[in-house]
Amino acid sequence: MQAFTVHKGLVAPLDRENVDTDLIIPKQFLKSIKRTGFGPNLFDELRYLDHGEPGMDNSKRPLNPDFVLNQPRYQGASVLLARKNFGCGSSREHAPWALVQYGFRVIIAPSFADIFFNNSFKNGLLPIRLPEETVSELFDEVYATEGYSLTIDLEKQVIITPVGREITFDVEPFRRYCLLNGFDDIGLTLRQADKIKAFEAERLAKMPWLVGTN
Repeated sequence: MQAFTVHKGLVAPLDRENVDTDLIIPKQFLKSIKRTGFGPNLFDELRYLDHGEPGMDNSKRPLNPDFVLNQPRYQGASVLLARKNFGCGSSREHAPWALVQYGFRVIIAPSFADIFFNNSFKNGLLPIRLPEETVSELFDEVYATEGYSLTIDLEKQVIITPVGREITFDVEPFRRYCLLNGFDDIGLTLRQADKIKAFEAERLAKMPWLVGTN
């Protein structure tokens, strides 16, 4: 997993509440068990004018010109600004996969669904909860300023606006530690690789009949 320390990125405003995981990545794209290739179908129902299915050539599909991610001023955005209850609905981990594979590193909203919130940290995506009034102020600033970017410093837990205003946020210490070091669940386990090998060797020495068994 890619470590997160300081990120500066263009902000895209998704001005709607209760964005569920089926809107983030529709159910028909969950047939794949691979963890790649979901970015082109992020927000598929909002992004395209036709109905999307796996295997389609997205470069030939008609784009919805009114959708924020299709607007020229937000091309290359890596920070998504959203409203309350982002990521509600099903527990699909494909939702943060699609967001990360599109290019997002940070999601800012007043609140998140719990499972989506937890899955985001495990996939290198930083969800930041801010007061609703602060989020509304950021929406106003984004709309008023083309090329609006934010700097997010995870170590200091601060967001820096283009005029230098600092907005503090909180991240649970263990999650912050994992993101700063790029540790997902597998990475955390592999830190104990030597201890695991020692345990397996000791176990086989005591119970040699286990050699070759699962």
